[in-house]
Amino acid sequence: MFLKGKTALITGSTSGIGLAYAKALAAEGANVMINGFGDEAAIEAERAALAETSGGKALYDAADMTKPDAIAALVKRCHEELGGPDIVINNAGIQYVSKIEDFPTEKWDAIIAINLSSAFHIMHAAVPYMKEAGWGRIISTASAHSLVASPNKAAYVAAKHGLAGLTKTVALETATFGITANCISPGYVWTPLVEHQIPDTMKARGLTREQVINDVLLDAQPTKEFVTSEQVAALALFLCRDEAKSITGANLSVDGGWTA
Repeated sequence: MFLKGKTALITGSTSGIGLAYAKALAAEGANVMINGFGDEAAIEAERAALAETSGGKALYDAADMTKPDAIAALVKRCHEELGGPDIVINNAGIQYVSKIEDFPTEKWDAIIAINLSSAFHIMHAAVPYMKEAGWGRIISTASAHSLVASPNKAAYVAAKHGLAGLTKTVALETATFGITANCISPGYVWTPLVEHQIPDTMKARGLTREQVINDVLLDAQPTKEFVTSEQVAALALFLCRDEAKSITGANLSVDGGWTA
């Protein structure tokens, strides 16, 4: 358990990729702070299971990723109650699919706030603790859409491109402090985020559900398979190892060959 004594803070981690990150890190002994929304009983069950898995502590915080003060309080609480944070994973994200001329401005603002600005606020608050400790791992869930675009996803593509640039900048600023900062860019992973955008894509493109899955989502991935949350989490776990300390400022694709 190579992360025993370390603390990981993962945003957007009550389901999907974020929960897979939490499970992978807890399995290596890390204390974990999870964050997100959902059914209270289900979240508590996951929190308790994470604590049992790690043999350490697991906490849940419902901080709203659109509110900078709430994000700062989340990092402060993590530090005070669990230590660190030694590892932060920016994973909170939402999606909306629409043509640019129909794209609601409030959806643009929300996606930029949650998918991009929240990562800035997390790093802003957590980096001083990492510098003090002389060790840190910053991982952000970007997307194949941090490298290429798709129609009807103006805000998401803009946010993910921005997240990749932000990560490179922070990597350079922290390179001499034992801290690494990297993006993981999955292709389509079967998560609630992907499942929930299918109806909007059906409407925007005039397609059936099966056509969206096979001709839109998996069309981009030469493997014709969805990436799994566990595959993404396995890469994050490797980035936390000492063997990965020279990997920083990278944008690592896990996309079934999409961006190739």
